[in-house]
Amino acid sequence: MNMNKNICYLFFIFLFFFSMMNLFFMIYFIMNNMIIFFEWELISLNSTSIVMSILLDWMSLLFMMFVLLISSVVIYYSKSYMVSELNLIRFIILVLLFVFSMILLIISPNIISILLGWDGLGLVSYCLVIYYQNLKSYNAGMLTALSNRIGDVLILMVISWMLNYGSWNYIFYMNFMKNDLVMEFISVMIIMAAMTKSAQIPFSSWLPAAMAAPTPVSALVHSSTLVTAGVYLLIRFNLLIVNTFFIKILLLLGMLTMFMAGISANYEFDLKKIIALSTLSQLGLMMSILSMGFPDLAFFHLLTHAMFKALLFMCAGVIIHMMNDIQDIRYMGGMNIYLPLTSLCLNISNMALCGIPFLAGFYSKDLILEMVSFSSLNMFVFFFYYISTGLTMYYTIRLIMYLMINDFNLLSIYNLYDEDYVMLNSMFMLLFMSVVSGSMLSWLIFYYPYMIMLPFHLKMMVIYVSIMGGLIGFMVSNMNIYSLNKFMKTYSLSSFMCLMWFMPNLSTYGLSYYFLNYGQNLLKNIDMGWSELYSGYGMMNILKNYSIFYNMFQLNNLKIYLFSFILWMMIIIYMLLMSM
Repeated sequence: MNMNKNICYLFFIFLFFFSMMNLFFMIYFIMNNMIIFFEWELISLNSTSIVMSILLDWMSLLFMMFVLLISSVVIYYSKSYMVSELNLIRFIILVLLFVFSMILLIISPNIISILLGWDGLGLVSYCLVIYYQNLKSYNAGMLTALSNRIGDVLILMVISWMLNYGSWNYIFYMNFMKNDLVMEFISVMIIMAAMTKSAQIPFSSWLPAAMAAPTPVSALVHSSTLVTAGVYLLIRFNLLIVNTFFIKILLLLGMLTMFMAGISANYEFDLKKIIALSTLSQLGLMMSILSMGFPDLAFFHLLTHAMFKALLFMCAGVIIHMMNDIQDIRYMGGMNIYLPLTSLCLNISNMALCGIPFLAGFYSKDLILEMVSFSSLNMFVFFFYYISTGLTMYYTIRLIMYLMINDFNLLSIYNLYDEDYVMLNSMFMLLFMSVVSGSMLSWLIFYYPYMIMLPFHLKMMVIYVSIMGGLIGFMVSNMNIYSLNKFMKTYSLSSFMCLMWFMPNLSTYGLSYYFLNYGQNLLKNIDMGWSELYSGYGMMNILKNYSIFYNMFQLNNLKIYLFSFILWMMIIIYMLLMSM
């Protein structure tokens, strides 16, 4: 057991040291406007060479710093959270493989090395989702793996299409995008691959299902690694994709994802699923602002979101641990009395998620919403953005009501304590970052301050919808069960909203059940093999069918006798004519 603890400490120090090193390098690079590009050739095929390359600029270094910081804290947190796990080393190695895959994806300007990191993320995420080996985990893991495989296949297709150009380094293609049909096609495939990884609307169902993974993994996966890979890919490819016809569809799908996740989170009672759906909502926000041509804002929000979302999952992990592994928020309540420090972290990360002024989420979210107000978009987009912001406040207030203000509903004699200092120390590190990272990044990333002139009421619009959403959340949480049932009497609409617009059913039953049922007999035949089908059992079936057919002739039926008599007479006449 001591060895396990030492390994956690060792990897925590190792990753934390690398994270700080990346921070200093990033500041040096950004001050001197530096980019380092390593390249070495592996194989040369006719005119195309497979080259391994690494791109180090301020963006990749900053993102690596965030990924390494969060993963170091997660490994330190796992020392206490996974204390009952006998094979902790295997868990740590899986997490490290996951982080390594993400770093490979971050520093790759080459689509082949991007595929290595991309595929590595998909494979290791499957191993982590099925970590607790039960039926729910296996189903969730399969859904996650197969959804991500679509993205992998699209990236493979991009690699084969890029053969036309002689190189796989996407940074070379920024200039001759204009009126090139093949490049348009490549851009659409990259956008669709990013949509599978970042769980945009046709592929959203795997993200809440991936909650079957242990909580430290959820904190890592849904903050800075797996789900942000798609957004990061599009930020990197931004100059390629900005002129495509598909970009407007991405804006629409991003907004719908944001809206759908916000509504579904208000119907959900599973603590981890609510946080997962809030991640989905923020991913929709990033994708839609990216499709409007603001990659720097999307990157800024991606980094600030990573900090408070990892903290939110860690707080959820502590609460679930204390509640005897129950995730239903209806059993919880009064957490601020029993777990004051965890509640402090939870509330601050929730407020950062809502964009309360001067916390991390405020700097990025407020800037994004003001840029939306400033852009020449239609009213549909404008309303969707602000309604989704109100919904974020709605489900956050609802969560706080259930967790903090309502009464504790588990057992009358139950011991809750807030003295797991390993978990608390790791949470306080992220708490500090959740408060500081927004202002720090806004000074570091932007060379000049965004100056946005808006009318007073449009400037205050964010605050209006936040207050409105908070009030509705408070009132709905205060309703008793009877009035709540009357309020949600439209069961069909309720189930439609609650089940993420039936997306999990469409992704599972819709894609497998009916097709498998339709091809069941064919599958049976293939499974048996041709030898089984046409000899032995198969031959018996054939003879049985023929005997049924002959049996019909043996019936004393006048029509059959008459028909056979005429048939034979025709054959005899034909034979006689032929012989003459």
